[in-house]
Amino acid sequence: MTHPTDFPRDPSRPALPAHLRTALWLAEVGLPVLPLRASKLPVGNCHACTSSKAAGPCRCGDRPNMKFAGPCQCPAPCHAWAAATTDPAVLTSPAWARAWRQAGGVAYHAGGAGLTVVDLDNTEAVAWARQALPATKTVATTRGEHWVYRGAMQSANGVRPGVDIKSLMSYARWISTGTGTITVLPDTVRALVVREESTHPGRGEVDSSSPTRATWDRSVATGCRHTDTFIRTGLERGLARITACRDEGAGSQAYGVARFLANQHTTCPGPCGLEILARHIIDAAVSVDVPEAYAERAVNNGFGAVLVRTS
Repeated sequence: MTHPTDFPRDPSRPALPAHLRTALWLAEVGLPVLPLRASKLPVGNCHACTSSKAAGPCRCGDRPNMKFAGPCQCPAPCHAWAAATTDPAVLTSPAWARAWRQAGGVAYHAGGAGLTVVDLDNTEAVAWARQALPATKTVATTRGEHWVYRGAMQSANGVRPGVDIKSLMSYARWISTGTGTITVLPDTVRALVVREESTHPGRGEVDSSSPTRATWDRSVATGCRHTDTFIRTGLERGLARITACRDEGAGSQAYGVARFLANQHTTCPGPCGLEILARHIIDAAVSVDVPEAYAERAVNNGFGAVLVRTS
């Protein structure tokens, strides 16, 4: 793929939804794009992909939460970053038309274009970047800045306070062309992910008042009727929904995820290890700035809304 040396500056396509015009403009220079809802979240999966665990393999090949590399094969804009494309025939297809009519924005798969976005969420993070990172293209956001580098790498959230890495298997919201010139991804940024992995006991876990983090496995769920894959996939999808709520709604989402997961175990004799699943949900909410006490209350209420046997 030819890497864009800069973002384009002049979109002009008549008679199309505004966000679709922007998407086609970005696709022309090699940025794989997808529609976002007004909530800044991707379009929800179609029925065939949403219900894959119950109905059999879905159109994407049933890769859990699209945590494995490769494009989504569903003709609808399913599976977030995996649906991103530069193909104008796909972007303007009937399967994508409704999503564009209702879109609240456009996202791009930075890793798919050979790019990495350092997402700086606040002024403190921006100040750190100006001291620690080489200058590159910068895009102002509502709370901070996106720093865009040439070169792809693993994505990771929370590599340091207020700093996320968006590249492979992730998407970044398109905001504007920004200022400056894109430069090569520095080792300083790559090292952030290495450091984050080496100093945390497990991906997706966050620091809070709990000293340890138990992991769900069959030893704590001897009375559960479900397979390990079913449990882990449902949990991963739920955690992804929570952590996607970076601006608002994470607490409500945590309640919904807890209630949904609890509902899956109403016919199990128990125990199902739900207290460990609850801890993961709370941690996910805390990672997007929900106060821990509030997150615990939301999750407890979610589990409490469904009669299940946890022990």
